Amino acid sequence: MDEELRALTERLRAEAAASGAPGARAEYDRLVATGDHDELAAVLTEPGHPLWARELASFRLGVAGDRRAFESLVLLLNHRDPPRCASAAHALARLGDPRTARAAAALATNELRVAYALHPVRLLAELRAPESVPALITTLKRRLRPHDPYRRVALACVEGLGALGDDRAVPVLNDALAHPALAEAAVRALARIPGQR
Repeated sequence: MDEELRALTERLRAEAAASGAPGARAEYDRLVATGDHDELAAVLTEPGHPLWARELASFRLGVAGDRRAFESLVLLLNHRDPPRCASAAHALARLGDPRTARAAAALATNELRVAYALHPVRLLAELRAPESVPALITTLKRRLRPHDPYRRVALACVEGLGALGDDRAVPVLNDALAHPALAEAAVRALARIPGQR
């Protein structure tokens, strides 16, 4: 079993048990065991299913490449609960939907939701899509303001830009050198960009 799937199923098994809802354990077992994508997709469209069931169904569909999971996974990518965001990012990276990078870029650059931008930023670096570098540059520029509280998001942008190795990132990475919390990562990122060693 994939490590991400194992972590997700353990977390959601506990959520289902803690809900105390009648039939929650049976529904959980059914969703873990089924190979029927239509059954999983129905969980995303029928009313009354709890969040843990929707997350489990969308994750399983996403890693299987079933694009019916896209909308649910994007909503989970922007959730206030970091484990949900991480699982959604993992599934979206494997989904293969061309809309994913655009959605991740919109979430990463949304200043009203910057507290939840860490996983969209990491997803953009993993996708290596045309939207990735511009979105990471925009997000990092905003994080370089004095007293910005979102250092983890800024650090993820620096690391992502280094992994992408695009020379368009050089100016903002040079600006990041002036920030003690980012300087070491910025040096490493710049070293990964051709012509910057």
